[in-house]
Parts: sequence; C-alpha cells; structure tokens
Amino acid sequence: MKASQFGAMILALFCLVPFTANAADIEAGKSKTAECAPCHGADGNSSNAAWPSLAAQHANYTYKQLKDFKEGRRNNASMTGMVALLNDDDMKNLAAYYASQQPKNASFDPDLIAAGESIYRGGIAETSVAACMSCHSPSGKGNGPAGWPSLKGQHPEYVVTQLQNFKQGIRANDSGKMMRNAVIRMSDAEMKSVAAYIAGIE
Repeated sequence: MKASQFGAMILALFCLVPFTANAADIEAGKSKTAECAPCHGADGNSSNAAWPSLAAQHANYTYKQLKDFKEGRRNNASMTGMVALLNDDDMKNLAAYYASQQPKNASFDPDLIAAGESIYRGGIAETSVAACMSCHSPSGKGNGPAGWPSLKGQHPEYVVTQLQNFKQGIRANDSGKMMRNAVIRMSDAEMKSVAAYIAGIE
C-alpha cells in the first residue's frame, strides 16, 4: 500500500470518530442550557411539539445543526439568535450534554402507525421513496458516525415540519441533498404517517 493511500485511510478513520471522544465537557454543556430549556426542556425533552427534543440525540449531529444555524446553512430566526454568542466549545459541550440525557415518549396518532411503519421500513415503491430505516436504522436511533440523526420518540409535528421544509427547499443543510431527494415525492399524509410511527417506534 502506498504511503499516500495509508495516510488517506488513517484520516478517514479519524473523521469517523465522534468529537465527543475529544473530551467535550458534559457539565459545561449543562451550565449552558438555561436559555435552551424554555424550548427544548432542561433535560432535552421538549414539552412543545413544535420544538425538537434533543435528549439522546447523537452529539455530532446536534453540534452540526448548531454550527449550521450559526453559519447560516440552516435558517431559523430564534435559533440564529440563540447560537450567536456560543463558541465552538460551547456547542460541542451542549451537544454532549443532550446526548447524555434520557428521552421521553412523544404522543402520536395510533391510527397512522401501520401506514407509517410500511413507509419507514419498506419505502413507497410506486413513487420510488426510499425506506427511512436505511439511514435512520430499524430502531430509529440513526447512525452517529455517519451523521444521521436519531428520530426515535421525536414529536410528530416537528418531524412533519422538517420533512415539508426539506421538500420545499426551506431547509437545505442535508449532505448531498439526501433528505430533499428522499421526500420530494412524499405527500403530506405520508409524512404524517411516518412521523407518527417514528414517535412510537419500538
């Protein structure tokens, strides 16, 4: 193996190591949550279905979202203001704190579960919509090293809003347009069904 190939392989392996391995400070993150708590809950479990729960979310995913808000790749007036005074360590520490918390169950419409499970696990063949679990895992816990978020127990209302935002191009911080391409052919009813299943996934 050439030295250049070996070096590239080592670099790739390091890129797969979540930043939390590099001593992100959970307690320091907790100390920064006072302004986050009104929307996301003190422990990362949001009580308002319009706002996401962050408890048990992969730290590198939360960190990326905070960076994207701060650097303008993801737009939300409230979040842009909230992250303005956070430095890089603050964002890493907050992400590590929320990743360490235990998620609570979200409310969902049980009548939508069967249709949602079909989409999540098998996609929609007629319109070439891919199965959600191929990235977000059968358990809904995502893939941290790949940067794919955990969805398990997330509020359905929030999930639907994000799917619609991806479809409409309002949200465009997905790598390689993965989410925008995945949802472009989904109807609102299909989004609501899969969001209900995600909230109640076992």
